[in-house]
Amino acid sequence: MLASARQPSAKRRSTQMKSETDWPKLMDSGAPGVPTSEHPEAEIAHVVRGVVRRGLQPVPSKSLISLRIDQDVIEWFKGQGPGYQTRINAVLRAFRDAST
Repeated sequence: MLASARQPSAKRRSTQMKSETDWPKLMDSGAPGVPTSEHPEAEIAHVVRGVVRRGLQPVPSKSLISLRIDQDVIEWFKGQGPGYQTRINAVLRAFRDAST
């Protein structure tokens, strides 16, 4: 009998009915949503990257430009934390929208 002509065998069902979950450990792990050493709190940037953009408008493409910005202004934006270029873009977009 050729290998391709064999009848597919049915998968065996598990005969074990006892759960292997350590329920007491789960119940004693603390309040739900509270970070533990085993499951630390996720950084918000990591969570945001994982969000699916269903039903949202496509993100417009960006253009690379060279732009001179006063040193005090760029330091202020950088002082706000990571994502300063995105925030500068948002400020420029808001100005554009308010000007129309």
